[in-house]
Order: sequence, then structure tokens, then C-alpha cells
Amino acid sequence: MSGQYTVAAAPVAREAGAVTPTMASLPETFGPAQDTQAGTADVLVVAGVPGWTAEAASAVAAGTRGIVVANPVPEDTTQLAAAAGAAGTAVVLDLRWASNPALVGDATEPDARDAVRSAAGTASLLDSVATAAQGTDPQRLLADHLASLLAVCGPLDAVRVLRRGATGYTVGGRLANGAPFTAQGVLTPARAAGVDIRLYTADGGVSVQVPDPGAAWPAEVRVTGPQGELLLPTLYESAHRSAWRRLKDHLRAGTSPDDLAGFARLTDLYTTLAAT
Repeated sequence: MSGQYTVAAAPVAREAGAVTPTMASLPETFGPAQDTQAGTADVLVVAGVPGWTAEAASAVAAGTRGIVVANPVPEDTTQLAAAAGAAGTAVVLDLRWASNPALVGDATEPDARDAVRSAAGTASLLDSVATAAQGTDPQRLLADHLASLLAVCGPLDAVRVLRRGATGYTVGGRLANGAPFTAQGVLTPARAAGVDIRLYTADGGVSVQVPDPGAAWPAEVRVTGPQGELLLPTLYESAHRSAWRRLKDHLRAGTSPDDLAGFARLTDLYTTLAAT
């Protein structure tokens, strides 16, 4: 199919996913619908607040062809995934950092996932820091942080909360090869919001710096080894635009994203931590 897909979004969803500027940057593909109700437009944007899976499932039942969930909180996606699969609805998750194409891009370009997993066998430590403004819910920050780590590292073992409070958290665990990792969340105005992931190996490592989706600068991925330091291709593409472009590709190809399956792993991990 060619032409423009109509998009419906309630005010809270428009703000959560920066919908207006993102659609404006993709004018040949997406345009606003006259009605904001599910089923009246090709695509519905859902704010990822508690209860988003039920709202998305209702949109699937109403016949919506595509759904973008903006910054979703961890929830059980089992029923939504089954409904979307049966209806052929494409559900794409617009994650705060994990949707940045520098972390997980297409097969034609190297990305942080390739760099980190290629070095994971000789990893000695992974350290990461997520920063957000004061007043941010630390639990939401932790979910965004874990999503970015799962995207680039894959499964994490023996994850536990070492410290949790109003100003942040510290989480520890092990990578697949047994090396330790730490994940720290900091609520402060002294640092720009974003996530910084650093993998250390015997002869170098990988550095990943990802800004918030609304930032005007791109993510940076640097790989260090015996040959020196290599900066991976700089992608001037936000997490928001990347999510919407993926949705376009799935709508036109008639295929289903695997976002919900991947998000189930985050939900399981987050639920385990919340219970400790």
C-alpha cells in the first residue's frame, strides 16, 4: 500500500510520544485523523501508562491496523500479543532509549547490540548509569534502564536491587559469561537525561551513550580494542522516529513486529525486582 496512514492520539498520548513533531517529520507516511477514537484511524497512539495493554487490546478489537505505545510501563502482554497476532495488528513499542536505532538497528549497519554481544565472551564488567530529572519516578527510570540493557546485552542473570530510594537506585547482577554488571539510576539536574553503558574487556570495551528521545544530538557507540578506538556510524535519528518508521515497514509489508515478545522479558525481570 502507498499513501498516508491516518493517526489518532489523545492529548496524553501525543505528549508522551512526541507524536505531532514525529508525524511532521514523516509527512508522506502519517497524517492526523479527524477522530481520535480507536478504529477510526489506521494507527492509534497509546500512552504507556498503567492499563495500556487493555487500551491497546480494545484498539485491536476495534480494527485498528497499527498501534504505537509510547514509553510503556511493564505489564503482562500475553493477551495483547495473542489478540494482535490473530487480528494482524502491528504493535510497536516506542521505548525511551531501547528504541534508539544506535542500540538495535537494521541488519545493514553495525549497532551497540552487535558490539556488546561480540565482546561479551571476554567481558570483565559492565557498568551503566541512567540519568533523569528530579521528580521522575525511579521505578519508571529503572524500567527504561533495564529495557536498554536487555536490548544490547541479552539475558541478565541473578539481578537484584542493592539500593533503592527517592534519588535513584543501584542494581547488580551477572552477564551471560558470569561477569558482573551494575546499573545505577540517578535523579539530578546536574547531568543531561540519558543512559550511559560501558562494557570493559581485557583489551578494550564498548561505550554506549544514548540521549533522551527529544534531544537534538545522536547516540554514540565507541568500540575500543587492540586496533584503537572506532566510532560506529552516527545516526541522526530519534527513538520516536525509529519506532514510527518500523511501524511503517510492518504495515506496508503486512508483517508483525516482535516488540511484545521482547517486552515480556522486561516485564518478567521488572516483576522479579519489584517483589524484592
